Amino acid sequence: MMTSASEGKRGIQWTARNQLDDLDFAHEMALLSHILERMQVKTNSVTGVSGAVCLNILNVCWSDAITNSLLWERTNHLPAEEEIR
Repeated sequence: MMTSASEGKRGIQWTARNQLDDLDFAHEMALLSHILERMQVKTNSVTGVSGAVCLNILNVCWSDAITNSLLWERTNHLPAEEEIR
């Protein structure tokens, strides 16, 4: 277990009354804090990129209206009435 060098005290002083005695645990907490920070940066990056991609998808131009006959011509399918027979 690691110890601090100041005045022979062990641990990390958080406030006047609270002290973390296990420096190995303190190291793990610092590492987790760093990992959390990196994950937050990556999450923010993904959020920004996904927003841009979504905007690009929404900017696809579709015709305002399409009739059944025009749809049939474009897809070259039989009308629904003829498929049922």
